Amino acid sequence: MNFARVLVIAEAGVNHNGDLDIAKRLIAAAAEAGADAVKFQTFRADEIASPQASAADYQIRNLRSPHLSQRDLLRSLELDRSDHFALANCAKENRILFLSSPFDAKSADLLEEVGVPLFKLGSGELTNIPLLRHVARKRKPVILSTGMATLEEVGCAVRVLQAECNDDIALMHCVTQYPAPAAEINLRAMQAMATAFHVPVGYSDHSEGNEIAFAATALGACCIEKHLTLSRAMEGPDHLASAEPCELKAMVSGIRCIESALGDGVKRPTPGEMPNRLLVRRSVFAAAEIPAGSVLTAALLACQRPGTGIPSEQYDDLVGRRATCRFGAGEMLHWDGVSHELDG
Repeated sequence: MNFARVLVIAEAGVNHNGDLDIAKRLIAAAAEAGADAVKFQTFRADEIASPQASAADYQIRNLRSPHLSQRDLLRSLELDRSDHFALANCAKENRILFLSSPFDAKSADLLEEVGVPLFKLGSGELTNIPLLRHVARKRKPVILSTGMATLEEVGCAVRVLQAECNDDIALMHCVTQYPAPAAEINLRAMQAMATAFHVPVGYSDHSEGNEIAFAATALGACCIEKHLTLSRAMEGPDHLASAEPCELKAMVSGIRCIESALGDGVKRPTPGEMPNRLLVRRSVFAAAEIPAGSVLTAALLACQRPGTGIPSEQYDDLVGRRATCRFGAGEMLHWDGVSHELDG
């Protein structure tokens, strides 16, 4: 997978609350913030969760519903087939990539029909071998989140994808907590996965604020994902752990600044520095009057600004040579006035 720059994904997820109009507003907000892609979730509640599966603790807290089941919650957040085509068209109108995470094979098939450019799989699907195989066989790039996983589990998932002749893989470091505390983020795991699997690695951010996303960018993340909500005051399971549009815009701006500052890693003077080199670097000057024929010694030489004469790094080459002309005190030396050979 080729990342010409950091791919910023606004994770709309289920923050549409099952309302198509809110979903479209999330797309517009993501585009306005400068994100490259907006991502939803595609699932069928009865395929994901059994009636016995309870909602996550953070969802129960956010919704203040202690007896909430996963299946009932997910049913209220499903997008139907026509919704997906409508949202893909809305994204096209807003000039932003439309993505969605499939949670079952039929949902992946729907997204293929919609025409997603890649598949993004959530952390919960990392050990879902049948779904990994099904998605890999579609021969589209796969971005796989790795929350809750060990390095060995990530390796198993990568091998499953590769066994289906799909090597176009990127991994996302992720901590599946909402919000995720900074002390548990462990950004160095990005580098561990990049080294172990030789694939691009990004970061899916569930932390508060933008600092961790900025740090991940500086560490070389190929992709940054952040939950987006129109307002954290909205009712729903994920709004409290999401960024509002102005915060996402600030994150995108910061990421672009950081990736620009990272450069290409070649140590060289920048075009903007070049005029200053001559101003602040030093040349060799006469520290006192130097009569013609004098042997140049340390006592007769000084290094001063500007750097338009014999560079100070050639100081040692001058010591021991004879002056072939007179230099006045404070005068800049030049090679025409210095012998070519050291004094014998």
